[in-house]
Amino acid sequence: VDTFDYKPLLARDNGKPLPFAKPRVQFAETGNLLASPWKFRQYGQSGAWVSDLFPNVAGVVDDRCFIKSLNGSNPAHGGALLKIHTGTDTFIRPSMGSWVSYGLGTENDDLPAFITICPTLGHGGVNNFSSSFLPAWTHGTPIGHAGIPASKAQFEHMTAGLPAELQRKELDFLQDLNLRHMERAGADNELEGRIASFELAYRMQATAPAVMDLAGESDATKKLYGIDDPKTDNFGRQCLLARRFAQAGVRFIQCTHSYKWDQHGDLRGGHSSNAAEVDKPIAGLIRDLKSHGMLEDTLVLWGGEFGRTPTAQGGDGRDHNPHGFTMFMAGGGVKQGFSYGQTDDYGYYAAVDKCDVHDLHATILALMGIDHELLTYHYGGRDHRLTDVHGKVVRAIFA
Repeated sequence: VDTFDYKPLLARDNGKPLPFAKPRVQFAETGNLLASPWKFRQYGQSGAWVSDLFPNVAGVVDDRCFIKSLNGSNPAHGGALLKIHTGTDTFIRPSMGSWVSYGLGTENDDLPAFITICPTLGHGGVNNFSSSFLPAWTHGTPIGHAGIPASKAQFEHMTAGLPAELQRKELDFLQDLNLRHMERAGADNELEGRIASFELAYRMQATAPAVMDLAGESDATKKLYGIDDPKTDNFGRQCLLARRFAQAGVRFIQCTHSYKWDQHGDLRGGHSSNAAEVDKPIAGLIRDLKSHGMLEDTLVLWGGEFGRTPTAQGGDGRDHNPHGFTMFMAGGGVKQGFSYGQTDDYGYYAAVDKCDVHDLHATILALMGIDHELLTYHYGGRDHRLTDVHGKVVRAIFA
C-alpha cells in the first residue's frame, strides 16, 4: 500500500477504523487506517500506479508484471521467509533455488548453479538457501553475508592463498582417503557431495575472480546501477554481480536487501531511506538485462516475505501482513505492463484472483519449463516437491 498497490479509499478514510474484521491471528495490535505518506502516479503505456518512493523503477513499469494478490500463511519473519524460499514454514525443505537448479542443471562447471549474495543469517538463515535432502551441488553458495558490504563480499575458501600445485596435492590426498572410505562403507551421498564441492571450489579460483571483478564495466554501466553513489553502491553491486553471474551461466542468483523493511514505526523515514538504496539498482538491472538481450530468457522476481497492514501501528508504522501483498516479475516469458489480482479496497486481504505462495512457486517453475507436479524427489518414504501437494500455475501472466 506504500509501493505499487494504490488505494484511494485508504487516503480518503485516513484515521478511520477498518470497516471490516481484521485477521483472527495478528502479529500485533494495530489501530485505524493509515494513508500512505507518498503520492501515487500512473506511468508508461500500461498506466501502472507507482508511489513516489520508486521514481526509477516507475520508468520500467512497462517491462514488469505485477502480482497484487499474493497471500501467505505466517505473519512472523522467520516462518514467512521460509515459506517464500522453501514452500513451507514448518519444515526444513530444499529452497526454491535448489529445486530450480535440480530441475534445470547447471550451465557452467566452474561456478555453482545457485548463488546468494549477502544473504541474511537470521530468520531461518542458511535454511533459506539450503539444498536439504536434494543433492548437495544444488545448495546455495553464499557470497559474504548481510553483515558486510557487497564491496567486501567474497566466496569463503579454506585454502585460498596456497599455491595451486600444493592445493591440488592436498585435494588429491583428501579425495583418495574419502574414496577409500566409500569403498569400505558403501555409497555416501553426503560424502560424494563434499568431494564435489571441494573440486568445484578449486576450479572456481580460475573463474570466479574475473566474474566478480567490476573493473571492466564502463562508467555508464556503474552509474546505471548507482555504484557511483554511496547510497546505492551496496545493492547496486549486488544487482550488477547478478547480471554478470547470469552471463557466466549461473542458474539462480539472489540479491538481498536484508531486514530493513520492517517499519513498525517511522514509516516515512524508514521506507524513504530503504527505497533510495534499491530504486536505481532495480531499474538498472532490468534496463541492463534488456540492453544485453538477456531479459527475454531471464526471470526477475522482486518482493519480500509479506506486505504491511493498511492500519497503523505505533502511530506512524505498519505491522506485518501476509494476507495481501504485491510482488513483480520481469522478463522470463511474463506479460509486460500487466497486473494480476487485486486486494480489497484498503489493501488488507487478497480479494480477486488470489495467488498463494505455492501458486507463485508453481508459476515460476512453469516459466522455467518445469511441471511442478513432476519435479519430485523421493526422501523419507515419499515424494516431495517445492509445492508439496498444492499449487496452481497462474497462466494469465504468461506472454
